[in-house]
Amino acid sequence: MLAYTTHGRGPGTPLLIAHGLYGSGRNWGVIAKRLSDTRTVFAVDMRNHGFSFWDDDNSYAALAGDLAQVIDSIGGPIDVVGHSMGGKAAMMLAHTRPDTLRRLVIGDIAPVGYTHTQMQFITAMQAVDLSVVTRRSDANAQLAALGVENALTSFLTQSLDVSEKRWRLNLDALADNMAAIIDFPALTSTYPGPTLFLSGGTSDYVKRSDRSTIQTLFPNARFAKIPGAGHWLHADNPRAFEANVRAYLDAETV
Repeated sequence: MLAYTTHGRGPGTPLLIAHGLYGSGRNWGVIAKRLSDTRTVFAVDMRNHGFSFWDDDNSYAALAGDLAQVIDSIGGPIDVVGHSMGGKAAMMLAHTRPDTLRRLVIGDIAPVGYTHTQMQFITAMQAVDLSVVTRRSDANAQLAALGVENALTSFLTQSLDVSEKRWRLNLDALADNMAAIIDFPALTSTYPGPTLFLSGGTSDYVKRSDRSTIQTLFPNARFAKIPGAGHWLHADNPRAFEANVRAYLDAETV
């Protein structure tokens, strides 16, 4: 079972948030709390992240199975928001366990393979000398010296357990699974449920050329963009992200 944090006890349909690579449910705390005024919100730690279990298998089939297990324990169907890796896991969930879902929001990712890699961040985190780290700022400085952008150092070190001098990320397993993480399995099924693909206006993760693939797999898909936001759209413009998600989940028809 994935570890998760619960916010609120509103009467609306419960919402589960699945974070992206190197993230955690903690990253979504502010948005989860704001959305919990009308519903219960569960912010999970995906496997190999945060306080969840570690496993050699980080495939999307496995991640979707984890999300299904959480929803089964909560009682579905519920709404799901997934960002990046979490968005791909949510899309796989929609195709393997559609009974768990009411409405789906996919944050800045498409059901396609990508050519970029995120290995440089694993290499940098593995290179941090944790023996001399007494506060997160020490690790931030080391990551910056290793070439990690300042905007990302604080994000990465949210997954650092300073007192135990260890990462709350299974870096070896994530490295071994990187090819599968940036790819996406070939699917022949369709998910007819309502799905919003919400993208950052300055991000190139969801291209117009991806829409035919999206609409084949998700025939009831809708599209929206947050102007000025990049791939981490929920961090770049959290109020706009929250407003878009709230409006979509609360709409009587989609």
